Amino acid sequence: MSGVPGAPLENRRQLLVKLCWMALWMVYLLYPVQDLARGHYSTTAVVVGSLALAAFVGCYLGLVAFRSWHGTWWRGSYPVLAVMLALAIATPFGYGEAWLGLFTYVSVALGAVLPPRYSLWGVGANTVLFVAVALAVHAQGDTLGGLLLPTFLSGAAMTGVQRLITTMRELREARLVAAHLAASEERLRLARDMHDLLGHSLSLITLKSELARRFMDAGKQEQARDQVTEIEQVARQSLADVRAAISGYRKPTLSVELAAARTALATTGVTLEAPSTLLEAQSGLGGPESEALAWALREAVTNVVRHAAGATQCTVALDQTWDADGARYAVLEVADDGRGPGRSAPGNGLTGLDERLALVGGRLERGPGPHGKGFAIRALVPLGVRVRP
Repeated sequence: MSGVPGAPLENRRQLLVKLCWMALWMVYLLYPVQDLARGHYSTTAVVVGSLALAAFVGCYLGLVAFRSWHGTWWRGSYPVLAVMLALAIATPFGYGEAWLGLFTYVSVALGAVLPPRYSLWGVGANTVLFVAVALAVHAQGDTLGGLLLPTFLSGAAMTGVQRLITTMRELREARLVAAHLAASEERLRLARDMHDLLGHSLSLITLKSELARRFMDAGKQEQARDQVTEIEQVARQSLADVRAAISGYRKPTLSVELAAARTALATTGVTLEAPSTLLEAQSGLGGPESEALAWALREAVTNVVRHAAGATQCTVALDQTWDADGARYAVLEVADDGRGPGRSAPGNGLTGLDERLALVGGRLERGPGPHGKGFAIRALVPLGVRVRP
């Protein structure tokens, strides 16, 4: 899940990589470093300035590290923000306008830490404070103009990113809840079907068993044998009904397989993209054909997980097409940007899927993904509409 925005990091290596990327954006810290290195200050002033700069960078990276690792709010964030703001205000008065760039990082931190409804106000107040400090230290016009927009826009951008991350986190939680509700609903359906199937049959078997016992007690062997025969027939029919219900329960559906695919791909760092209209009913799509498409989706996603090394994205689309003979087909296309499929023995993998589609009059097409990268499969099953010649 580490490739998903807003998800907590999984190991220290990922945290180190993120901190290295953050270090690339610390270009504004070159100005205070150059200011200290020019030799305009005493040794004590250089040491104090270096410690202040190190403390500021440590606070900033500490906030990034904690939020990246845990993905949650930390009550110690506000004291750290206060230290950063104090250093951003004090250092320009002690060392000059070269240190005004610290306000940019304060804006970013405010946008990341403050609650969404307050973050933009905090960024705006920090920008106003930046202007006030810049005027107080008599900063040059080009310095003030060059830092004014970055100070506000960087914080505003971080505010937007945090809101996006919050929305994505809520969507992931909603998907998990929907998956749990779907599983619960399916269990309730199965329990209801089993009650309806077995309740009547078992009651009938009980009554006929009591009747057979009475006939046996009365010496009416022929009537007792007839009741036992009927009990056997009811039991066999009940067993057949249970098997049919369980078979229907195990049949894959596009909605269930899409949810399972999203979870399976997320565990490998692959993002699933599917249009919101994918699960809408296709006119003319029968039960066996829909089941075949669900199997196709399952096998295609399994193929991506096992063989698509380096894949970062998987797209799923469902459309319709017409053959040259006038037959209309539903087309499920699954494409990734990875390496491609591995070999599969006959009857397994994509070969088995091809055989399964053939049973409903469909076919499987495979080839490179969009723009010649990755791998794509197209599962076609017939629809119940044909153009008359």
